[in-house]
Amino acid sequence: MSLVTRVIPCLDVAGGRVVKGVNFENLRDMGDPVELARLYFDQGADEITFLDVTATVDERATTYDVVRRTAEQVFIPLTVGGGVRSTDDVARLLSVGADKIGVNSAAIARPELLDEIADRFGAQVLVLSLDVKRVSAERAGQIPSGFVVTTHGGRTETDLDALAWAREAIERGAGELLVNSIDADGTREGFDLELVSLMREVSSVPVIASGGAGAVEHFAPAVHAGADAVLAASVFHSGQLTVGDVKASLVAAGIPVRETEVAA
Repeated sequence: MSLVTRVIPCLDVAGGRVVKGVNFENLRDMGDPVELARLYFDQGADEITFLDVTATVDERATTYDVVRRTAEQVFIPLTVGGGVRSTDDVARLLSVGADKIGVNSAAIARPELLDEIADRFGAQVLVLSLDVKRVSAERAGQIPSGFVVTTHGGRTETDLDALAWAREAIERGAGELLVNSIDADGTREGFDLELVSLMREVSSVPVIASGGAGAVEHFAPAVHAGADAVLAASVFHSGQLTVGDVKASLVAAGIPVRETEVAA
């Protein structure tokens, strides 16, 4: 539904550092978030997403500082998620330079939070972040779509059908869906195309595909499956791919992207 496909590097931040693991486990240090964000901005990233993967009270001040310093260096939209529990949290993140706010666990616990954020700041600020995994055979009858919403990095399954939750969130004011496949996360084996396609069918707002990117060939199929944007982390942090590599692959597949002047 978007005119151009966005390429979004994701920075999972803990203790002021970028970390990455497989299926949200065995996290390892990948670098300074401000330096990496600046690198991706120079490469032509369309947006940057920060996810505070610890989101404790002690870490929150660090996150505000990281967002502020990044906003001073990077002049593209910043989405920040992790530990957002109130509209006041949203207000403070916006005040230090965030453009959009990702909400996950707090909205599951209290869906009215989505209404409150959308009413106060507008749908364009509100991103519903979904950590989704395929259900086991034992739970298939409880979750019609076959995909369940999880919390705690995929370790805790809820009773929410992922597609039903996405529909409800959009009705409550979510302006975008960040759909992360827990099964694919960190595996570098490709996006979950079935999940992307199903989300596209139920969503009237942009869908960001996340989880599983491992090669330049993985991105175009996600767009063809229905993604408006593609998000990746480890392939960028490791230097395996640049944002320019991904955009070139999309263009080669006939997918329009925003042209950028890449810094030397």
